Amino acid sequence: MKKTIAVLALQGAFVEHAQMLHRLGADTFEVRKLSDWDRHKDGLVIPGGESTVQGKLLRELQLFEPIQQSIRDGLPVFGTCAGLILLSGTCLGTMDIDVTRNAYGRQLGSFYVEHDMKGVGERVPMTFIRAPYINRVLTDKCEVLAEVDGHIVAARQGRQLVTAFHPELNQDTRVHQYFLKL
Repeated sequence: MKKTIAVLALQGAFVEHAQMLHRLGADTFEVRKLSDWDRHKDGLVIPGGESTVQGKLLRELQLFEPIQQSIRDGLPVFGTCAGLILLSGTCLGTMDIDVTRNAYGRQLGSFYVEHDMKGVGERVPMTFIRAPYINRVLTDKCEVLAEVDGHIVAARQGRQLVTAFHPELNQDTRVHQYFLKL
C-alpha cells in the first residue's frame, strides 16, 4: 500500500526529504498551514533548519497542538537535526531525550562520516550541519540507534525516529526506508 507522508515545509531541507520519499514510492505533501494538516497522512517528516524559528511558526500557525497530539496518538514521525530538537522536551516534548543544540559548532564545523545504525545497516552516510546531539535518553522507551564519537546521533521511541544528521542530503535511502516501515 502506497504511503502518504506530510513534510513540514516551514523551513529547512523539506524538498530533499520529499524527493527521497518519492524515490521510495511514497506520496508527499507540504504542511505550511493548518488546513494542510487536515489531509490524510501516514507519517510526518520534520526537517532540519532553525528549531527556534520552526517552534515559533508552529505556534503562530496553530500547528503545534494538532501535530503534538497526532504524534502522541501514534502518527509515525521522522525528525532530522532541528526536527530532533523539536521532538525533545525543548518543544513538542513527545520524545524522551535530552539534547544539546548546535553541539557540533558553527557551519564551518559541519562534517560527514559513515557509521553503523541499528536497524538500518552498516556504513550509513551521515552529514552533520551545525547539528545537535542527544546527551542521553531519559527512559527505557527510547532506544539508541547510532553513536558517533561517544555522542548519540540517532534514536527511536515507538513510532518516532530522530537523527542529528541529514540523510536526505545523501543518495542512500536506507534511513528513509526504515522510517517508512514504522
